Amino acid sequence: MGHALFDLTGRRALITGSSQGIGLALAKGLAEAGAEIVLNGRDIGKLEAAAQDIGGDTRILAFDVTDHAVARAAIDRFEADIGAIDILVNNAGMQHRAPLEDFPAEAFEKLLATNISSVFNVGQAVGRHMIARKRGKIINIASVQTRAARPTIAPYTATKGAVGNLTMGMATDWARHGLQCNAIAPGYFETPLNAALVADPAFTGWLEKRTPAGRWGKVEELVGACIFLASDASSFVNGHILYVDGGMTISL
Repeated sequence: MGHALFDLTGRRALITGSSQGIGLALAKGLAEAGAEIVLNGRDIGKLEAAAQDIGGDTRILAFDVTDHAVARAAIDRFEADIGAIDILVNNAGMQHRAPLEDFPAEAFEKLLATNISSVFNVGQAVGRHMIARKRGKIINIASVQTRAARPTIAPYTATKGAVGNLTMGMATDWARHGLQCNAIAPGYFETPLNAALVADPAFTGWLEKRTPAGRWGKVEELVGACIFLASDASSFVNGHILYVDGGMTISL
């Protein structure tokens, strides 16, 4: 009974921004739990390499998550031609660091499009099909910046706060249709996005002191949370933001 709750055999999962980093790690983890994987991104070469790495029946669905019409068309076409998307992981995201007083307006707009609009665009497109089936799992990737700020990333913090609130809104609208909409909020993980920080001894020193667990997270440590939220084990969990951060957000 216990393992059956977490079994994703026969389910299909779309993970946005999944050619590397957290997205790829989550795709691999969901595949190991039995799910058929659909990778998304814009770099076909990277996606093909990732699909080969995962193996099995892994598919590629390349489209720009920041374009509402393109995202909806791609999802509708996939659902019609291939079949249902049972699990959606909204992982696509980006970072830009600059003092707020000097932050470029174009970088701010790009952050909004990549980190928030994408969650709305793909979430709505997939959600419509899930509502018709009366079941589905949507997992948005939030951040410790959903509840706390750091210097030079105020716009990123704003986008991740919005992801948390949009998750609650999705659950409020869609739980009655049989969907579970939740978020995972990672702390600081060793990823390509954080490569410069990992390589900075001063930052790593600060992180090790600031985090009760005393270290960077490894992307594989996000997999268990994702499987839980993607599986029947979380059938009455809705609008929850699950922090996977080594205790950073609960400790001064």
